[in-house]
Amino acid sequence: MRAVRNAARWHVEQRPAGEDVKPFTPEKAKAIVMSLQQPAVFCNMAFDWPALRWNPKYLSEMLDGKTIQFRLGMKKMDAAPQFETECSYVHATLEEFLAWSSGLSSCFSGPFSCYDSCKYWAYADYKYIAKIFEDKTEIFQDVIWSDFGFPGRNGRESTLWIGSVGANTPCHLDSYGCNLVLQVQGRKRWHLFPPSDACFLYPTRIPYEESSVFSKVSVVNPDLKRFPLFKKAKAHVVTLSPGQVLFVPRHWWHYVESIDPITISINSWIELDADHEARVEEAITRTLVCAIKSAEHPDSAGAWLNPTEVEATSHEINLRYLNGAMSAYLEYQKAGVLQHRYPSRHRTERTMSASCKRRKTQVMAEPEDNKEADFPTGKTEEEQKILFGPHLIQVLPASQETSSTGVRVVESDHRELIGKNERGHFGKLHCTGKQSIMSNDYETLADPMRSDTSANSSQTAISTNDLLDCLVNPQVISLVTHLLLEKARV
Repeated sequence: MRAVRNAARWHVEQRPAGEDVKPFTPEKAKAIVMSLQQPAVFCNMAFDWPALRWNPKYLSEMLDGKTIQFRLGMKKMDAAPQFETECSYVHATLEEFLAWSSGLSSCFSGPFSCYDSCKYWAYADYKYIAKIFEDKTEIFQDVIWSDFGFPGRNGRESTLWIGSVGANTPCHLDSYGCNLVLQVQGRKRWHLFPPSDACFLYPTRIPYEESSVFSKVSVVNPDLKRFPLFKKAKAHVVTLSPGQVLFVPRHWWHYVESIDPITISINSWIELDADHEARVEEAITRTLVCAIKSAEHPDSAGAWLNPTEVEATSHEINLRYLNGAMSAYLEYQKAGVLQHRYPSRHRTERTMSASCKRRKTQVMAEPEDNKEADFPTGKTEEEQKILFGPHLIQVLPASQETSSTGVRVVESDHRELIGKNERGHFGKLHCTGKQSIMSNDYETLADPMRSDTSANSSQTAISTNDLLDCLVNPQVISLVTHLLLEKARV
């Protein structure tokens, strides 16, 4: 039916007999995603998605001269990450980007005129399909995440990435959810690290972006004198080819780089039950960062807010957000108790009905199955039951000898495994930064007292003194002291 539906619009490629059936049903694909605790690549699951025809020419026609923002960075390999606060930005059409990346002289007077394509890369990242194609909503149906067991999920809940060779995203982890990534054109190399490697990656919240924890290490060119513990990090590296879908589990660190002249990919973040607690953590972090950095003298503050965040928010707004996150978490806990008492009401049905309203949300796994501590680097019992093969490729760690100086890469195509080892207003409510896990049905976060159903909301309101009482707890101060002393010794 899908091929017939799109026949007038797309030329459907002929596939050999027997290869027009997907290797996993939506139910099986979802079961795999919810069981896997290490990254993996799905092959032959998206061969009939119209989105695979989203080449630069087609996207240029669909954008019809609309300008989008490109982030520009230097191609030189530094021993420090090139954070988004250190990049340049231009607004340009996709035609202008393609001409510039091809080195055409016609772009000497355009928006890229100050940037030599031999020295710079450009990246149109975090582009919400629902926003840039708001007048062409039919394109949403070209992305079919329902094949992975998430019915109704399509391009509306997805993000588009277009980059030139060398374009990259600094190594970071996403505080919320897990990630499905479809590679459309060109290849991207992913360097992934398990949550257990966090202490080896020297985490930082500056630059600040809600839901993103950055690494201070340039993972492809590490400064081992400054960051000696990085030698212990276990890199899982894979080169993602067109037509493949990468699954990135919760809290896995990742550095992503375009290795072909033009790359196009589409991703969708999938909400997890553990995100309820993560929102409280993120609300606390935002309140602290904004309060402390905003108190600095403007001349000494520097670029601390990631461009995707747009602006710092006031302490009052941040505190309301914290209370909203707390109320939402307590409501979730209350619902969990009711679910336990009345098991006939399936948890997946409950989470689906609550999450279908959000832009970056979908039905999730059991809450306790998604804690960071539940993501070991070795194979779990669930993973051992999963049959890996030509249709599902496990992203294995690089060898211990090469993890600090280089990486062995999984190179794969649509058919088989070739190598065995291988952002934005506060709260993400306005869809100008990294796509939000909280949206429409979390608007009450701005005013948590609005809802009469909040669990003991009148008794759980958090004040500035409540927050300070926890932050200056002697145990917390002791930990901060040790962290600062350790930092001074680095």
